[in-house]
Amino acid sequence: MHKKNKHKDGYDLSQLKNVLPELEPFVFVNTFGKETIDFSKPEAVKALNTALLKAHYDISFWEFPNSYLCPAIPGRVDYIHYISDILKRSHIKENIKVLDIGTGANCIYPLLGNREYDWQFIGTDISEKALKTAKKIIVKNELAQVIGLRHQPDKASIFNNVIAETDKFSITMCNPPFYKSEAEALEATTKKLKGLGHATGEFIRNFSGQSQELWFQGGEKAFLHTYLYESSLHKTNCFWYTSLVSNKDNVKSMYKSLKKLNATGVKTIEMKLGNKISRIVAWTFLTPEEQKEWTLNEAI
Repeated sequence: MHKKNKHKDGYDLSQLKNVLPELEPFVFVNTFGKETIDFSKPEAVKALNTALLKAHYDISFWEFPNSYLCPAIPGRVDYIHYISDILKRSHIKENIKVLDIGTGANCIYPLLGNREYDWQFIGTDISEKALKTAKKIIVKNELAQVIGLRHQPDKASIFNNVIAETDKFSITMCNPPFYKSEAEALEATTKKLKGLGHATGEFIRNFSGQSQELWFQGGEKAFLHTYLYESSLHKTNCFWYTSLVSNKDNVKSMYKSLKKLNATGVKTIEMKLGNKISRIVAWTFLTPEEQKEWTLNEAI
């Protein structure tokens, strides 16, 4: 994990049970004599992450339907810290505004980014229902002045309809859907549950998730290349565009496409969380002169 990640040394479940007593029933001592939870149980996972937000990020209200994705906080905040490094290396340190693509009902990236770095956010989503839930979380935590939401009416679009001509974002972020279909998502979850030693006769998705959160026609690769193309149509609206990339084989094709689209800078940052390896791909279309002008304007 990133050196600034508050969870790099594990969880203090005693502390978390104190801040969220509802977590207590899900905690048990494993065969190694260590307190843990059953990660195959969706209610346990949700309680753990709710406790982490309350204990470490002063998020007192984080409620959403169980049918929506429940993100793992340590991995999500890692993304936040790594893009903070990108911004600092580009001398962008003030007035940071982030566009979160597919913010979802849990609104997790805006919550973490604001609490850790005081960034402002605009979150987009194709689901009005998800945005309504996210709005309630924002208002309940008194963050309406720094986190805004925009509805994306076109399921096939990323930036069209949600970026205005005058918008200026320091960076974008996105955790794209990586399955091609619901069937592929169900197969992956069944395999995960078997790995956790859980019986799969009765289907349980331990991180839940709506269709728009988990799969996209053509899978992660198709989504990413739509993202790349549309970002090239908004070259000066954002300094850095970024996305998580689950499948490492997609990185090479992204670099090829970005070269054709005349990106002026591309970088990949590897993220490791336990046994899982992911990566962030970041790109910009700004020339050195435009980058310098941007940082000067942002400092004013």
